[in-house]
Amino acid sequence: MTVDIEAANRELAVARQEEKPCPPLRGRLLPEGDIAAAYQVQQVYTRQRLGKGHRRVGAKIGLTSRAVQENFGVFQPDFGVLFDDMAVGDGVEVPMSRLLQPRVEAEIAFVLGADLPDERVTTVDLIRAVDHVLPAIEIVDSRIAGWDISIVDTVADNASSGLFVLGTAPRRLADVDLRLCGMVLEHAGEPVSVGAGAACLGNPLHALEWLAGTMARAGDPLKAGDVVLSGALGPMVPVTPGAAYEARISGLGSVRTCFSKEAS
Repeated sequence: MTVDIEAANRELAVARQEEKPCPPLRGRLLPEGDIAAAYQVQQVYTRQRLGKGHRRVGAKIGLTSRAVQENFGVFQPDFGVLFDDMAVGDGVEVPMSRLLQPRVEAEIAFVLGADLPDERVTTVDLIRAVDHVLPAIEIVDSRIAGWDISIVDTVADNASSGLFVLGTAPRRLADVDLRLCGMVLEHAGEPVSVGAGAACLGNPLHALEWLAGTMARAGDPLKAGDVVLSGALGPMVPVTPGAAYEARISGLGSVRTCFSKEAS
């Protein structure tokens, strides 16, 4: 089939503007399994956003948790770009009108203090580059109707990015065992998702290693100051309008987000 990068980008743009999800891109505008083409669509979107004055503030890694992989039948990680207007303050209400099909997941966020320009990085390189870590809630979203996504659909859609919320009490890596960090995500005082650092590719540092090498090979390496959302520690949870969610990660503290009752 013919690859139509521009048409795929247009359909996603219309979905965002008209607040109406589009059909899956795979098999129509992008070939099944053509991840390279999907990243081309993402790159077009990135250039458009940067051209409109937005800043890249980091990157997110998706599909790192086995629970999330099994949910979508996608068994490899991907990444998307974080922009300045995607950041939401801890506890600040999110208007439902900003989102189409939101879900929340708890993650560990890395904030880099040094560049990671090399395609091959060691654990020592990563530890030296990380300035601090924070608890995070990623509000994932999809412009594909019904979350009917393959790896091609989600990559083209900027890795199903929506918004993100960071905690405000930074921790040093030396003070936290990332692999053993327990996580609970609560709604109305009840756990709705549980997990641990080991659920993220065995250790969130492994996810960071994958991303650093992947972005270096793509010619757009991670840099000092970047925020990296390392991936879900447990199952993602569909958002209920008017609800509040709090993620607590052992050794890192907590972070909270809430949503308006109405979409308008």
